[in-house]
Amino acid sequence: MALLRCALRSGKDAVGAILRREFHKTSAASLQMTVRDALNQAMDEELERDELVFLLGEEVAQYDGAYKVSRGLWKKYGDKRIVDTPITEMGFAGIAVGAAMAGLRPICEFMTFNFSMQAIDQVINSAAKTYYMSAGLQPVPVVFRGPNGASAGVAAQHSQCFAAWYGHCPGLKVISPWNSEDAKGLLKSAIRDDNPVVFLENELMYGVPFEMSEEAQSKDFTIPIGKAKVERPGDHITVVSHSRYVGHCLEAAAILAKEGIECEVINLRTIRPMDVETIETSVMKTNHLVTVEGGWPQFGVGAEICAMIMEGPAFNYLDAPAVRVTGVDIPMPYAKILEDNSVPQIKDIIFSVKKTLNV
Repeated sequence: MALLRCALRSGKDAVGAILRREFHKTSAASLQMTVRDALNQAMDEELERDELVFLLGEEVAQYDGAYKVSRGLWKKYGDKRIVDTPITEMGFAGIAVGAAMAGLRPICEFMTFNFSMQAIDQVINSAAKTYYMSAGLQPVPVVFRGPNGASAGVAAQHSQCFAAWYGHCPGLKVISPWNSEDAKGLLKSAIRDDNPVVFLENELMYGVPFEMSEEAQSKDFTIPIGKAKVERPGDHITVVSHSRYVGHCLEAAAILAKEGIECEVINLRTIRPMDVETIETSVMKTNHLVTVEGGWPQFGVGAEICAMIMEGPAFNYLDAPAVRVTGVDIPMPYAKILEDNSVPQIKDIIFSVKKTLNV
């Protein structure tokens, strides 16, 4: 009997110990979130925070978005805040710009930025120039967002990168996020900004999960526009990229590290205004520079970075010419093997790094 009582007591103690334990085996910092869900969360939080914010575009409401980025928002906020539009980019981009001029904060989704060419007059002449032409009296707080750059198997008319196109234009802010934290923090900053913002996502990144820090899970989390991030520190060479190709650069850096080459990988995050200071600081440390982008080489983002380094204080620190890794200077082919050879691959980055370091 005493033995039974002892066993029962020890059993109670064990249960008590289990109940007292904290069941948060993984901290909030280990939460994984896809880029799609991060963008969705950013819009949801800003729609809830500010009743002036609304979303419009093709299939964004009842269909939950062509890429499901706006999933659930129509059911939550209704027809007045999540607006399906006809297939007319010039028309609904104009509505977005007019709404912004009237004091609202529209998020204008292009199903792909290739279709933004239909509305480029609204983006450049109406949105980008109005604040200047009104002597600062008329802000245009609109966000143009959607997938940009090459996807897979969609050929020449649906595979273009518009980072250099829009980055060329004063009056616009141009953002190109890579991971989930970038997507959430920068989209929230873009929606709150009083300037027109072009927000370039990547279709192939939508379903990719990334770690979200505890800070990034907060509704108050934002990332300042115009600030790059050093994703991997290194001493031998600076590798600068944006959007999907930041991941390629990190993979190339991991391979090169096994050969004793330490790459400092910089995620631009913002194309305009560009964080030249972070790039210069890195180049002054590593004495070498490679830029990586999916867009065409002529007058591209990499070309601008090289020009800025050449014209600035970091030029005298270079031990070798800067090298660009870009998409091939042709319209995107449809055949997969040709498509693969038309955009930067990890092997291309490794080759360019070794060429620059002369190893």
